[in-house]
Amino acid sequence: MARHDALVWAKAAAAVAAGLVPIVCLGETWEEREAGLTEKVLGRQLQGLLADPALWGRVALAYEPVWAIGTGRSARPEQVAEAHAFLRRACAAVDATMSRSLRILYGGSVKADNAAALLAAGDVDGALVGGAALEAGSFLAIARAAAGAEA
Repeated sequence: MARHDALVWAKAAAAVAAGLVPIVCLGETWEEREAGLTEKVLGRQLQGLLADPALWGRVALAYEPVWAIGTGRSARPEQVAEAHAFLRRACAAVDATMSRSLRILYGGSVKADNAAALLAAGDVDGALVGGAALEAGSFLAIARAAAGAEA
């Protein structure tokens, strides 16, 4: 596990110990995606969770591609579904119960106009909303899309 990844999971463990539920963001750069390394990167970033049963059921994951942070770009629903399915499979390979109970959010430029499609993508349990949460109307539209995705 890379040093940065180990630090992220140590912070997640500290948050859990303090009674919090951390949301751990995982994601690849544009260069990594273009090189076909998304699953390799996500797998490496996920190792801290898989290695620590004390975190199982106590953290949420957010797939947040680095290339979608603050850029206005968002992954296509099929890209989100692929990444989320990979994360779910990787967890299931270690513990099926943990995998089933794990919440995996999508958090890359979720906006009112793309929320419904992103939330309908496979294995998406919710959204980690950034800048769109700062405008009430936009956030309300995302919340409505989420409510529709649950129906």
